[in-house]
Amino acid sequence: MTTTKHPGRSPKRHSHSDRGFSLIEVVISMAVLTVGMVSLLGVFGLAMASTQTSQQDLIAKQLANESYESIVSARNTTQLGWDDIQNSGSSTCTSGAASCGIFTSGLLPIYNAGADGIFGTSDDTGQQQLREPGADGIYGTSDDVYIPLTGYQRSITISPVLDANGNTVSTIRSVNITVQYYTPQTRLPKTYVLSSYISEFQ
Repeated sequence: MTTTKHPGRSPKRHSHSDRGFSLIEVVISMAVLTVGMVSLLGVFGLAMASTQTSQQDLIAKQLANESYESIVSARNTTQLGWDDIQNSGSSTCTSGAASCGIFTSGLLPIYNAGADGIFGTSDDTGQQQLREPGADGIYGTSDDVYIPLTGYQRSITISPVLDANGNTVSTIRSVNITVQYYTPQTRLPKTYVLSSYISEFQ
């Protein structure tokens, strides 16, 4: 038996790039892909929850805004005196009275404004409802939908403002309106806070 050798030729060898993926490489790739997909699903779930609570967030913002606007409107129309724009029982009365203020303290249910037309005072009555258009998409028709705001509470806190020396500024007060509400997606209540100032002068 004879073997013929061709000069200049070597046995054919496969390079590293010609080999396929090993089982370990496939398993690691699948693990990385799984982690990425789980993270993406988590972000998607958070986005869906945020979208579902956006209506409640908007309602809370509107409730705080309407309370502040009713205070400013009452001041502008001179319906309220400057001493009235405080929480009930306040002792910082510019008139010299022992106590003044008409706004109730603490978190209370969302009631309709009473005869004075101002939210957050003692004459508020009846659970406030959100009115939405019905199937026709038009407000004021017979198919309008009323949603009671039973999951909401509101507090109005009006405080004196101090200057750099700790003295009370008699012509400006701080207004903090807090709306606390629950959503189906959260166990703890959510809170929206509107902070502003109101002056004695228009």
